[in-house]
Amino acid sequence: MNTQKPTLINVIAWTTLASGIVNLFWGLAATGTALATVIGLICTPLTFLPTILGVFELIYAAKLFSNPPQAIQPSSNLAIFEIACVLTGNVFSMAVGILSLVFYNDTIVKDYFARLNGTLEPVTVTPVTPASTSEPGPFDMAQDKPAPAMEDVPSAVEEAPAAPVEDTPANPKRPPRKVAKG
Repeated sequence: MNTQKPTLINVIAWTTLASGIVNLFWGLAATGTALATVIGLICTPLTFLPTILGVFELIYAAKLFSNPPQAIQPSSNLAIFEIACVLTGNVFSMAVGILSLVFYNDTIVKDYFARLNGTLEPVTVTPVTPASTSEPGPFDMAQDKPAPAMEDVPSAVEEAPAAPVEDTPANPKRPPRKVAKG
């Protein structure tokens, strides 16, 4: 099984690791700052998000770095929580979350996770030739002859012989119009 890691997987792993470390320090600093203020007990629960998220990011990054690779799904929830860290003022984590969501939608990354989890079978796609129809083509005069090939059909550039126009009820001959000058 070919499970060589694409470059985008390594980018996701490194940025998630960096965001996890930043979130750990950011959460601890925000908690310390909140506890040092008068309103600290009310605001402290908001400072737990970066700390807890940092721990989950470190675990997820470790799973992405593991060799041999572990069966793991793309973590869109982790990326969404990284984006939510902008509420605590952490813009770096928000940028990492947005990049992770963009990278998870790449076909190479989707194929890697599918192969890693054993949900994708390699399939060889062969082009489908159109089935011939039994209806005559526009240039056929007889019903039993097949339609002519495209190279047999005269093009507009080549001078094709013009068929005479017959006077029929569907195509009556009309005299040319006279334009009044005035």
